[in-house]
Amino acid sequence: MAEIDGARLLQRLQTLRSFGATGSGVVRPTYSDTDMAARAWLVEQMEAAGLDAMIDGVGNVFGRSKNPGPALVLGSHSDTQPTGGWLDGAMGVMYGIEVAHALRDDPTTAHLAVDVAAWADEEGTYNSCLGSRSFVGEFGEADLAATNVHGESVAEALERVGVADRPTARFEPGRHVGYVEAHIEQGPHLEDTAMRIGVVTSIVGISAMEIEFAGEQNHAGSTPMPRRRDAGVALFEFGVRLRERFESLAGPTSVWTIGNVRLEPGAESIIPGRAWCVLQFRDPDPEVLRAFEAAAMELAAELTAAGPVDVTAGLARASMAPVAMDEELRRNLRDAAADRAAGAWVEMPSAAIHDGTVLAPHLPCAMLFIPSINGVSHDFSEDSHHEDIVLGCQVLADGVVRTLTQS
Repeated sequence: MAEIDGARLLQRLQTLRSFGATGSGVVRPTYSDTDMAARAWLVEQMEAAGLDAMIDGVGNVFGRSKNPGPALVLGSHSDTQPTGGWLDGAMGVMYGIEVAHALRDDPTTAHLAVDVAAWADEEGTYNSCLGSRSFVGEFGEADLAATNVHGESVAEALERVGVADRPTARFEPGRHVGYVEAHIEQGPHLEDTAMRIGVVTSIVGISAMEIEFAGEQNHAGSTPMPRRRDAGVALFEFGVRLRERFESLAGPTSVWTIGNVRLEPGAESIIPGRAWCVLQFRDPDPEVLRAFEAAAMELAAELTAAGPVDVTAGLARASMAPVAMDEELRRNLRDAAADRAAGAWVEMPSAAIHDGTVLAPHLPCAMLFIPSINGVSHDFSEDSHHEDIVLGCQVLADGVVRTLTQS
């Protein structure tokens, strides 16, 4: 098996970290000057690993092996959350480059084809997973019209950074036999169980619902309690009763969050006349997701019938269905993990959405996790132990060789 260069991997990761470094974290939003500088540097690193690399027409950095197929696509995203960590996405991109470099340098694997991607806008600065959706032909006018918080559209951003007229990297069915992404876990399970490698079984589905509460705005001092139609109270009651219902329907890895709430007019001495919240829920089982949606709709109808506030519920956007990882790719990662991390690896679902959610309907996909210290991600304190970072890359390299030598 080809051996990766751990020192080279960590050095490249630290250099990528410098693009947008802010304290211990990174601020590198999609299509920012910092993001585009990082993408230009990634082209250089892919070329140093022996790939033909370019920044394409949606900002993806794509490195194509000079070898004929079959080829595996490796990678992740290089953009960050508004205040993000240094490994989320970035690690998977650098793993892909290091694996391509190591395979090229070993005479026994130099003939194998690995293409590497740094996808654009997985984190949704404009619209989530833009780069991977472009790769499989799912990018359209609605994506070009999507805007960031400053009102700039994707179309305007692509013109600004000078890539709008470039060709886009595309999935090649005759060449690409699978996609494998490595990532930090972004949760506590590996660390809590003293596991060093997670082989992902599936990526959860995710749904978001908007719940609106219509009551009556009035004076907070002079309106008697029996006369009130308090939209805020209805929202809080909805949250408590929803938790009870979801707990009775939940699977072992179900999660749900009410993370965005608004009361109108939002003044201390005014009874809220309207309230609004977004409910998000995730699970690897589509039946659980459907049951959650139905339960939220049913509770909204019950609260409306009971009064005194009208409650409506509906999907906030199109749901993302759960996707299963490919069994053959998983088997090769399992075998690699058993060789390199005997007794310290586990199969597990991904509780976060990744580009594999978009790619899996088009080509076989798999994912590999390493532990996140204290389970933290999407925060400046996000980190992983260097020895786990190096181990994960070697397991990925071994799994890639197993897959491509069997194809």
